[in-house]
Amino acid sequence: MMNRKYLIAGNWKMNKTPDEAAALIEEIKPLVKDATCSVVVGVPFVDLPAALTATKGTAIGVAAQNCYWEKSGAFTGEVSADMLRAMGVQYVILGHSERRTYFGDTDHTVQKRVRGALDAGLTVILCVGETLEQREEGITAEVVAMQTKIALGGVSAEEMSRVVIAYEPVWAIGTGRTATAQQANEVCAHIRDVLSGLYGAETADQALIQYGGSMNAGNAAELLAQPDVDGGLIGGASLKAPDFVEIVNAANQDS
Repeated sequence: MMNRKYLIAGNWKMNKTPDEAAALIEEIKPLVKDATCSVVVGVPFVDLPAALTATKGTAIGVAAQNCYWEKSGAFTGEVSADMLRAMGVQYVILGHSERRTYFGDTDHTVQKRVRGALDAGLTVILCVGETLEQREEGITAEVVAMQTKIALGGVSAEEMSRVVIAYEPVWAIGTGRTATAQQANEVCAHIRDVLSGLYGAETADQALIQYGGSMNAGNAAELLAQPDVDGGLIGGASLKAPDFVEIVNAANQDS
């Protein structure tokens, strides 16, 4: 790992009311105050004010779980990147497989979201990953390369300092199945090669590439020990303070 600082981000998905969100953050705060890695909580839209208040004065970042690419307009139910930035949100998770599977996100709509988020000054956590069928067909590298290239269309090398890529094999999300540490590193290294082709070796070496997909307290240390895995996008384990903190601690020890 080339002086890259680990990023451990929780993706809370559609969980926690504002009061519950504040309580969980209060539980996490004292346990991560000395963390040497970056720590982010990705909360539902309605929890953002509570999360921003609870994390004020700490090093914990706050992420939204999606945003729309237009600045404003007749888009009922949507939230723009500018609105998020105006609230004080720093990060946004984009292209998660659940958005692609259930809500019609495509590589091209993800590209628009990435552009809108970067223009608003947000840092993007961009999710890519293959299905079980694609892995069994031996096209993981091609799928992940295509998703990465399309999503980053029009993104400059300078802007890549505000893009984190999260490799999340779809077959390992919420299933309890996890890519082996070797599989995770292989794909993260491939993504870095793709970035090198797009932006050059220096930008690729500096890019943060996380693993997500059932990373938990039990397997985090082994996954984070891989040379091309720079952190984790944590699902279920981020909803339990002890489990989330154990993952943060694994990143601290490895950084």
